[in-house]
Amino acid sequence: MPHDHGPTHIDPKSGDRRVSVAIWANGLLTVAQVVGGILAGSVALIADALHNFSDMASLIIAFVARKIARRPADERMTFGYGRIEIVSALINYTTLILIGLYLIYEGGMRLIDPPQVQGWTVVILGGVALLVDTLTAWLTWSMQKGSVNIRALFLHNLSDALASVAVIVGGSLILLYDMRWVDPAITIGIALYILYLALTEISGPIRTLMLGSPPDIDNGNVVNAVRAVEGVADIHHVHLWQMQEHEAALDCHVVLTAEGWTRTESIKRDIKRRLNDRFGISHSTLEFENEDNAHQNADLYGHGSSAPEEK
Repeated sequence: MPHDHGPTHIDPKSGDRRVSVAIWANGLLTVAQVVGGILAGSVALIADALHNFSDMASLIIAFVARKIARRPADERMTFGYGRIEIVSALINYTTLILIGLYLIYEGGMRLIDPPQVQGWTVVILGGVALLVDTLTAWLTWSMQKGSVNIRALFLHNLSDALASVAVIVGGSLILLYDMRWVDPAITIGIALYILYLALTEISGPIRTLMLGSPPDIDNGNVVNAVRAVEGVADIHHVHLWQMQEHEAALDCHVVLTAEGWTRTESIKRDIKRRLNDRFGISHSTLEFENEDNAHQNADLYGHGSSAPEEK
């Protein structure tokens, strides 16, 4: 069964417009929340503002990355520029982790000595933030299905929306019961949630940049599919990685039987067709060896082995 690696199709210009709207919305919201947080004495509101500021920075990084990723391959970047979106996602998740750690520290300090907080300002700005966060999450929802870069943005804004709900609840409790400790407590809760999202998602970009094999492809099945081709005796030196987020690639040494050696081209076509149809691997580099002069005791993965046996 073919593997579906295709992203949800969004016209690039339409996607760029969505990201642009989100950038402006988060920028204006950040300014309003910082001013309101200072006037109201609410660290939770400032925490939410910092999170929104990180979203705006992340959106700008992602916007630039989308533009660069569409450049064609050239002599300097022979694989193209698509991986810039993976780098962008890694930067955004790392930023989330740093902000989460800072907010835990700041919330802890405020929890020890809770300041006076103007509840109405917190509730009103929290409500505005919820509207903007919901809008931004909606703008990036359909785009995030096919891009780790945009998924990082979507999770940023989804967590923002939930944080805004928490800020509204906190402001309401302050108004009703003067529970000032709720504000820094909510700050810590927001920070922990941010850390959870970032730490669970950051492994994907790291794996791709480390040339890890695609997580949705079973390496053993790929190896068995190649070995099952008539005329193939074995394979080794297998390298399976993601050139870009939705482009898996394979290179390996294929050991052919004496009979298979006489029809190398047809075997190559058969292998490439199986790789593409069953696993969505559209780029493969195959080096053929005659079984009478193949590498001995070669590792299946990687490139460790002895030299070809001398005859």
